[in-house]
Amino acid sequence: MTDTSVDPPRTPRRSPAGAAEGPRPAARRGHRPGTTRPDDGNSTAATRPAGTRPTTARPAEGATGAAHAAPPAAERSAAGAAGAEGAAGPAGADLHLDLPATGSRRSALMDALREAIRSGRLAPGTRLPPYRALAADLGIARNTAADAYAELVAEGWLTARQGSGTTVAERAEPVPPTRARRSSRPPRPAHDLRQGQPDAAAFPRTAWLAAGRRALTAAPNEAFGPGDPQGRRELREVLADYLARARGVRTDPDRIVVCSGFAHALRLLFDGPRAVLPARTAGSLAVEGYGLAFHRGLLAAAGATTRPLPLDEHGARVGGLAEDPEIRTALLTPAHQFPTGGPLHPGRRAAVVDWARGRGGLVLEDDYDGEFRYDRQPVGALQGLDPERVVYLGTASKSLSPALRLGWMVLPDHLVDRVLAAKGEREAWASALDQLTLAEFIDSGGYDRHVRRMRRRYRDRRDRLVGALAEHAPHIEVTGIAAGLHAVLRLAPGTERSVLKAAAYRGLVLDGLADYRHPLLAAEAMPATDGLVVGYATPPDHAYPAALEALCAILPPPL
Repeated sequence: MTDTSVDPPRTPRRSPAGAAEGPRPAARRGHRPGTTRPDDGNSTAATRPAGTRPTTARPAEGATGAAHAAPPAAERSAAGAAGAEGAAGPAGADLHLDLPATGSRRSALMDALREAIRSGRLAPGTRLPPYRALAADLGIARNTAADAYAELVAEGWLTARQGSGTTVAERAEPVPPTRARRSSRPPRPAHDLRQGQPDAAAFPRTAWLAAGRRALTAAPNEAFGPGDPQGRRELREVLADYLARARGVRTDPDRIVVCSGFAHALRLLFDGPRAVLPARTAGSLAVEGYGLAFHRGLLAAAGATTRPLPLDEHGARVGGLAEDPEIRTALLTPAHQFPTGGPLHPGRRAAVVDWARGRGGLVLEDDYDGEFRYDRQPVGALQGLDPERVVYLGTASKSLSPALRLGWMVLPDHLVDRVLAAKGEREAWASALDQLTLAEFIDSGGYDRHVRRMRRRYRDRRDRLVGALAEHAPHIEVTGIAAGLHAVLRLAPGTERSVLKAAAYRGLVLDGLADYRHPLLAAEAMPATDGLVVGYATPPDHAYPAALEALCAILPPPL
């Protein structure tokens, strides 16, 4: 309703000492003379004389018809404090309050503020936003918020002082702190020799930051819009050049799809309603007899049936693929079998590609640590033998950091559109800014320099492990050390479990070989062996000697 009252005449007021104070500001349109509305400093409105209060409710605000009285001093203090907040305080400070959709807005606001203070979410001394800002955020009238503040000041929940704003009052009995939730995560181990993790302390922070600065400076404006599900063109171009040069991959940028890692690639291929290789039509999936249980679990959750291939000193025995007509896809680690170590024999590399051609199937190549070779020439990617029958999967997790969450799929031409359809219209996983930074890092040569430096460091780590074992446990056989970030220590039959218990007692974290064995791998096809999988890349340099000492201390004596 529009207020049509006539503005009162501007007459001089006098202070108790008799000095004239100047004319009284005119009442604003829509504000009835004689009502209190604390001002937050954004206008020149005056307050009514202390001690008076409206006797009618504001129907538009859902009031119940009876105004809540507040002591005059509290109202004057709240009004002055609100003005100070608007003038000098954080006018846009955020305060989350849930108000019901119906009922009195003032009562609902007061109840919400009381509950926030009572629960400890608003601690004593917390400064509240100006009532005008709060009213705008909550979609209520300004005088409703001002009245609520004044009422809570009178009740002692809030404190208002001229020039200091409105704050939560100090309380004689502080609200007890919320009980901390117990974490379900185990405590940090004293010695960490888990596989699959690079030295986190070795991340090239300075070089990465410089590459990011250059990449963002040169990035086009559209790079900051919705992401392309195929990945930034800048990254795909440098990846095509790098993979061809360093890994022997045959591709072009249009056949590369960026993803957030190896697990994400598997999900795109096998999981979800738009899976590229749905389990109901893809047939059984052959996997190596030893591998990550996490990957097997992911495939099983997608409905895929995995068949284990036995291993020997030449890698997976791929001859069994032809014996099972239901197998149409094989997942392999041909450059460095995980976790037992060693590359796939050249004859078997050719055989598995011939099988995929004849069966009309696919080979998924997990090149998880292709950059790290020490005592032999690098083994090129299997994908180079037949780009139309091999899906090449790589990531930056081992070479840089798993925190980066960047990987790539080099696809046969007929799968590119299907993978993009599975990803959706916009990139929802891999940050475009990280992609631009990685592209610049590779293109500038920073990635090659980092890999060479880490190759030397990890080779030194491996040599120190082998030396410590030769000195303290010469009876322990070490395998899989020509490449990668881990080694396998062979143990006497029946000792693996007791050694792992001894390791846990000393705060040493590492894996047993049995954890990687496929549950369907028959003993007659490949007898089980006891062993430890030792990740020598994981601990930082200063912690590595102590970790080696703890490892040697838990190894069983010779029989």
